[in-house]
Amino acid sequence: MRADRTFAYGATAGLVADLLLGDPRRGHPVAAFGRAAGAVERLLWRDHRGRGALHTLVCAGGAVGAAALVSRAVRGRPAASFALIAAATWSVVGGTSLAREARAIGGALAAGDVEVARERLPHLCGRDPRSLGADGIARAVVESVAENTSDAVVGALVWGALAGVPGLVGFRAVNTLDAMVGHKSPRYRRYGWASARLDDVAGWPGARVTAVLAALAGPDTRGAFHAWRADAAQHPSPNAGPVEAAFAGALGVRLGGTLSYGGRVEHRPVLNTSGRPVEVTDIERAVRLSRTVGLLTLAGAVVAGAAVRKGRTWVAGC
Repeated sequence: MRADRTFAYGATAGLVADLLLGDPRRGHPVAAFGRAAGAVERLLWRDHRGRGALHTLVCAGGAVGAAALVSRAVRGRPAASFALIAAATWSVVGGTSLAREARAIGGALAAGDVEVARERLPHLCGRDPRSLGADGIARAVVESVAENTSDAVVGALVWGALAGVPGLVGFRAVNTLDAMVGHKSPRYRRYGWASARLDDVAGWPGARVTAVLAALAGPDTRGAFHAWRADAAQHPSPNAGPVEAAFAGALGVRLGGTLSYGGRVEHRPVLNTSGRPVEVTDIERAVRLSRTVGLLTLAGAVVAGAAVRKGRTWVAGC
């Protein structure tokens, strides 16, 4: 197996494993990383940016370093390299679990069981479901599917194409740290600052790739690019803005507006103001678009990964 094809085969196998099996049910590496990061936080926490930056360096840097060491250990052994890339891809990509949760909530809403949908919504996002009706829950699901397409699928594959297993693992580590400490609660406003900023940087390329592919693969390409150009910059997140705006325009719906996180009400700008309100049936449309974007990203990552590795080989031979 040629070295420039190992990533292509391994990443494809990993994504197929995710499609067929979803996330590993026991011993999930991301959960193990989260427990380790929590232990580091208990040792380091102070209401100080410097302590938070050290926490980010120890956790994200440790994950990347360990992945680099394992990758070096299997270098020159095609079968072992293939298995490592496949396992890493399966572990860090979460597209199937995202689709399952979204569809479960959509099914409950379609059956008229809003209470069940409220109970399941926290499995998908941090939105407070208590004050949401069926339409509000549907909008929250579509927004979460859009954002997590970038965070749980595209971003990891982009970094994997650029940096192999350390890229896959590093992106997921940074994204997990942001979910744990990167929010603006009193405890983490300073301590989580470094994790949040690093996540913004790491998520930048994947978010743009996601937005472009959602626009090209969605039913309204012109509407997607228009919403991205007109509304994305108003979103408080530099990465969620383009992704959610592109999904909104592609699907012809309005996203954004008033929402609540942990009792804190936020008034976010409306994305794709010319669109219609989100309906329950739009959840399935968003899931299908997310799946298409993921598959297109895999194809692009395979080509880009091969080009990167050939370029390194050419430079090394000069």
